Amino acid sequence: MKKNGACRSGILIAFAMALILVSIRAQAQNAAQSSKPSDAQSGNAENGKRLFVKDGCYECHGREGQGSSMTGPRLAPNPIPFEVLVSYVRKPMREMPPYTDKVVSDQELADIYAFLKSRPRPPAAK
Repeated sequence: MKKNGACRSGILIAFAMALILVSIRAQAQNAAQSSKPSDAQSGNAENGKRLFVKDGCYECHGREGQGSSMTGPRLAPNPIPFEVLVSYVRKPMREMPPYTDKVVSDQELADIYAFLKSRPRPPAAK
């Protein structure tokens, strides 16, 4: 009986994560339609990789931004628009702690964003 309850809990967690991701993607699409070219174009992917580890992003999102249904959503290789990422990092809706501009500057977020965009696509499923 406990095994079935654990399975339901896991399904509920996965469902909640999917809903959060859909919500973030919807915000991203809205922002993309009204966004202008961002500062993310000037990001340094190598520095972003270093910051992704230093600031602890990898702990929930994986070293390659691949995410996990148990800790945090996939961020790479197709991250949400930069403006939406900054907004969410500054004022997250769920378990993620907020990262103010005193902790992570906009330029550092641009570097992290450049790192996420630089990640290779995973191989196609067979």
